[in-house]
Amino acid sequence: MSIDGLMIRALADELQVLEGGRIGKIHQPADDELVLQIRGKSASYRLLLSANPTYPRVHLTERAYQNPLEAPMFCMLMRKYCEGGIIESLRQYGMERILHIDVRHRDELGDLSIKRIVIEIMGRHSNIILLDPSTGVILDGIHHVTPAISSYRTVLPGSRYKLPPDQHKRDPLEADMASVMEELDSAGIGTHTSAGELERWLVDRYAGISPLTAKEIVHRSSWEQSPDRARFARVFLNWMEKVRKHELEPTIARDERTGKEAFSIQPLTHIAGTRTTYPTVSACLEAYFSDKAERDRVKQRVSDMLHFLQNERNKNVKKLEKLIRTREEAKDADKYRMIGELLTAQLHRIRRGDEEAELVNYYDEAQSSIKVKLDPQLTPAENAQRYFRKYAKSKNSLIAAEEQIEAAQREIEYLDTLLAQLEHADLNDAEEIREELVAQGYLRDSKKQEKRKKKNDRPSLTCYLSSEGIEIYVGKNNLQNEYLTNRLARPTDTWLHTKDIPGSHVIIRAREYGDATLEEAAMLSAYYSKARASSNVPVDYTLIRHVRKPNGAKPGFVIYDHQKTLFVTPDEQRIKQLKMEIR
Repeated sequence: MSIDGLMIRALADELQVLEGGRIGKIHQPADDELVLQIRGKSASYRLLLSANPTYPRVHLTERAYQNPLEAPMFCMLMRKYCEGGIIESLRQYGMERILHIDVRHRDELGDLSIKRIVIEIMGRHSNIILLDPSTGVILDGIHHVTPAISSYRTVLPGSRYKLPPDQHKRDPLEADMASVMEELDSAGIGTHTSAGELERWLVDRYAGISPLTAKEIVHRSSWEQSPDRARFARVFLNWMEKVRKHELEPTIARDERTGKEAFSIQPLTHIAGTRTTYPTVSACLEAYFSDKAERDRVKQRVSDMLHFLQNERNKNVKKLEKLIRTREEAKDADKYRMIGELLTAQLHRIRRGDEEAELVNYYDEAQSSIKVKLDPQLTPAENAQRYFRKYAKSKNSLIAAEEQIEAAQREIEYLDTLLAQLEHADLNDAEEIREELVAQGYLRDSKKQEKRKKKNDRPSLTCYLSSEGIEIYVGKNNLQNEYLTNRLARPTDTWLHTKDIPGSHVIIRAREYGDATLEEAAMLSAYYSKARASSNVPVDYTLIRHVRKPNGAKPGFVIYDHQKTLFVTPDEQRIKQLKMEIR
């Protein structure tokens, strides 16, 4: 779902605390996102501007974003014109999904100048544009729009800024009872009108109202049960009055049937399920978007790795199936040896040219007869040797098959571990997984990065603080697992891992701790594993001194003993309540 004009109005009101604030640092953590650090009159803030085509948004954020080593060109331009500047004003354009942030700064000559940051929240057409409001000339945009893309408006350095097409809708915040009833009359809205038709009329007639908001307003008016135009108008005007007075209850509702979530500036009573209310619009948007946007960005970045790993896994599964068939066939090796020995002992009963021989089975107590197929082109002795060769070949292939089956199983386990890690990886974790695949020879290093991490560099680690105040470290890829288990952890620290399930290494950094810390660490182990959505997940735990890596093993692979097993069910809400930081 998307942000509508009413929510932008609520956001603009909420973000008035930024007016008069000084922009300290500007970062561009992703291709289509900016983070502005702002020192306000009484506090410091972090403002996220996103033109992500799937999750465009603007809100204050508490999250710490990882930034690239080299700032992109648009970020450098923003720093040039806006870093150190004062936010003069922050306002919505009409009821559109457009925010204007005017920044006062001094140019190279020391003269005061105003630059405008335009944030357009319009789905896949979303953009962040820096322009000179005195001339309307665009300095640059985070997304360039060429004439080939849009004949109506271009977004290129040096071009003149043009607003998106006007939809000629009425401002709902200026509506009153008389004007609403007049609009209903002119549209022919009456008792014969269905709830769906009324929702569509509301979206088409008034600016800033999304289909979700329209559905909620119509639902609150009980239109389906008993259509009443006056009651509908009162519900509609009451909603707008709350927006004007900023009397909001930002809410995320989760549908109990589909599991889908939706957000609004007021409770969504038409959705049957759980509802969570937030103190601010920003908190609501961050709770809804942050994980989704991060997962979407990671998914785009790692799509080639996922495709490669799935293909490699499928190839190894097919190879394993073939090896198992070979092993079953090779189990007849002793039968070939026995036939060879029986043929050798009874050569006098066979002539060259025979296609089959009936032999006495001396290995059977009953001395029964068995029929043996022969090659008529060979002598009886040569047929016996042929079965001895089959015996030797089967015996050798059995040994080789066993070795290859074990290797294929280890390879599938390793690939499953990487796939599980990518499910929970952020951008930094994903890049470390890519480096591992390059180092292991699975992928070629197409980037040829000059500033690659040194072998002994310390990776970033996720550290949680248990409810008892004890540090719990989580390795989210094999590079982090190796460092965490083999270098950072002390012999008396406790190591945890899901039993026989691909997942993360988890370390409790304490000699002594309570049951609450152990349970929370086990829950983190289950949460950062392939069994995240399962219940009663078995988690092994033991002291680090009992964990070791075999020689020549794949990254992240260890063996351990003296373990105990704990069964836990991952609780995402409980995990989110734990204090977490990247170290």
